[in-house]
Amino acid sequence: RQFPGCGNIVTFSQFLFIAVEGFIFEANFGRKRPAIPIRNYFIMVAMFFTVSVVNNYALNLNIAMPLHMIFRSGSLIASMALGIIILKKRYSLAKYASIALVSLGIFTCTFMSAKQVASDSSLNQEDGPQVFLWWLLGIAALTFALLMSARMGIFQETLYQRFGKHSKEALFYNHALPLPGFLLLAPNIYHHAVLFNQSEPFQVPVIGLTLPIMWFYLLMNIITQYVCIRGVFILTTECTSLTVTLVVTLRKFVSLIFSILYFRNPFTGWHWLGTAFVFVGTLMYTEVWNSLGPFLRRRRPKEE
Repeated sequence: RQFPGCGNIVTFSQFLFIAVEGFIFEANFGRKRPAIPIRNYFIMVAMFFTVSVVNNYALNLNIAMPLHMIFRSGSLIASMALGIIILKKRYSLAKYASIALVSLGIFTCTFMSAKQVASDSSLNQEDGPQVFLWWLLGIAALTFALLMSARMGIFQETLYQRFGKHSKEALFYNHALPLPGFLLLAPNIYHHAVLFNQSEPFQVPVIGLTLPIMWFYLLMNIITQYVCIRGVFILTTECTSLTVTLVVTLRKFVSLIFSILYFRNPFTGWHWLGTAFVFVGTLMYTEVWNSLGPFLRRRRPKEE
């Protein structure tokens, strides 16, 4: 909220920390050969880096964090669409209905956010159309990132089928190989590092160390991101893709609720309706109801 354009320094710091940790503990200081050929990682990394950077820039284009989260929850739509086009997959009627529900939810939230941006920008008639056009560009960026992310998921799935699942190795190479790409963003990263240095001082609890508060926020973000992304990479090898999708979707829902309540982000009844459509549609897609039915039936006789 203090520096909306700081996404690049946040992403760079996350990538650097995870790459250094992986270089020491996974790659054994470069002595361990990768199980998956390195050229495949370069393709995956190009997609991963593009998605991360584009998603960051979207926040700088008048896209509110709740809309950002809801829009990215549409990954099921993108995955299904590309699965039909690339892998020639076919789905049940219930799957198509769930995707339609998710699409409707995203459209509702996007449309209502567009009305909010239009009404806010009308306060300044000169800047009004320009603000709205930047918002439209942000929506286009989110759409592109969504499709690219889905394509990356399909590519990753085919790699794991061919070479086996290597979550820690994939985590390391996905974060180490893109690091040179951040040289293109160096001026922006340096600019925000200077701004971070100028933020108000903050004394870290327990340690007693004093540092600018933005650097403390960044440190906390790096730690929580490492725990999160490592958990997701491990989850992809230990659980089915439906379970992973369900867990990640529930995490997004909690993030969304927290963002609305704690940061007091604008959220109307229409936004809540759209959000409900997105998450109910996602739960329909993952067929969680079918899994819960037998589980509840097994528990009832024990309770009786």
